[in-house]
Amino acid sequence: MSRINVMKPWIGADEIQAVTEVIESGWVAQGPRVARFEEEFGTAMGAEHAVATSNCTTALHLALVVAGVQAGDEVIVPSFSFIATANAPTYVGARPVFADVDLATGNLTAETVSAVITDRTRAVIVVDQGGIPVDLAAIRAVCELRGIVVIEDAACGAGSTYRGRPVGAGADIAAWSFHPRKLLTTGEGGMLTTSTTAWATRARQLREHSMSLSAASRQASVLSPAEEYREIGFNYRMTDLQAAIGIVQLGRLPEVVRKRRELAERYSIALAAVPGLRVVSDPEWGTSNFQSYWVEVLPDFPTDREGLVEALARADISARRGIMAAHRQPAYRDWVEHNVPLPVTERLNDNTLILPLYHELADAEQDRVIDAVVQVSSTRRRGAA
Repeated sequence: MSRINVMKPWIGADEIQAVTEVIESGWVAQGPRVARFEEEFGTAMGAEHAVATSNCTTALHLALVVAGVQAGDEVIVPSFSFIATANAPTYVGARPVFADVDLATGNLTAETVSAVITDRTRAVIVVDQGGIPVDLAAIRAVCELRGIVVIEDAACGAGSTYRGRPVGAGADIAAWSFHPRKLLTTGEGGMLTTSTTAWATRARQLREHSMSLSAASRQASVLSPAEEYREIGFNYRMTDLQAAIGIVQLGRLPEVVRKRRELAERYSIALAAVPGLRVVSDPEWGTSNFQSYWVEVLPDFPTDREGLVEALARADISARRGIMAAHRQPAYRDWVEHNVPLPVTERLNDNTLILPLYHELADAEQDRVIDAVVQVSSTRRRGAA
C-alpha cells in the first residue's frame, strides 16, 4: 500500500519539452518567455497588466511599494494565512494589524476589517484562503470611503471565481503564487496584476534593480546604451525556464480546476454526513478551485485534530494541520498585546486539517482517505465512559 501525499504537482512531458527549448535557445534568464507568460496570465485573470516576480512574497512587497504604503502606516491582514501575508508590510516599515476571519470561508470580512481600521490604515491585504474567494466587493466598499488600498493575496486563487470573474480581477492590485502547492506551478515564482498602468510600470523597474533599461533589451542590442538606476530596487525576476513551465501549466489550468472540484465534491458527499466534521464549500459569491480541501474537527468527533492526523498517518496517508495563525508565531509576539481578540482564527487554527487533493489522485486513493476518516469517526466519542 503506497503512501498518499497531501499534494503532488502535475508536471509532465510538455513542461520538460518547454524547458528544453528554452535551454537550447541560449536565453534562460528573464526574457521572451516571461513576457509571453505575463501577457497570457493577465488575459486569463482579467488583468490589464501582469508583472512576473520571483515568488508571491516579492509580488506582495512590490504591491505595497507601488501602492504607496510607507513606514508608520498600518496594513490590515488576516492572521489566518501563511506568514508571508503578515511579513510583507514589515518590509516597507508598516505595521501588520491582524483581523479575524469568517468561520465558513476562513477569509476576512467587511465587518472584521472595519473593526480594526484606524486613521493610520493605508491598505488591507485580503486572502483567498485555500482557493475560497474572499467577498472583495464588500471589503472594497468599506475601504474606498477611506482611501484604503485593497491588495488581494491571490496566492491560492488561480482558477477560482468571484461573481463570475477570475479572483483578483476586481482588486486594486493582486499577488499570485506559483509554488508547487498551487494549481499552477513554476517551481517557485509569482505574479503581480493590476489595472493601474503607473503601478505596473514601476513594479517592472523595481523587480530589476530599478534599471532604466531591462536586461532583455540590453541583451538584444549589439551596442547597448548605459543604463541608469533611478531608485533602490530589487532582484525579483522570474526566469524564462520558470515561465516556460508556467505557460504550459496555464493552458491546462481549466482541466486542473475541473478535476479538483470533482474530487472535492466526492469528499463533501462522503464526509458531510460524518458526525463531528465540518467540510469546506463554495461561498454564495463564487467558486473555489479547492487549492486545499480542509475540514474542521468539531468537539463531538471521537478525537481531536491531532488524533485524526495521527490516525491518517498510521494508514500511510499524509494530511496537514490547517492554516497557520501568524499572531501565534514567535516573530509576532510583540504584536499580540495590541491586537483585538481573534477567536475564529484560533478555532480554525486549532481544529482544521487539510486532506490529500491533487490532479492525479485516483478514486481508489481518495476512497482510502475517506474510509480512514470514517473509521476514526466510528470509534468511541471523546469523554465517553
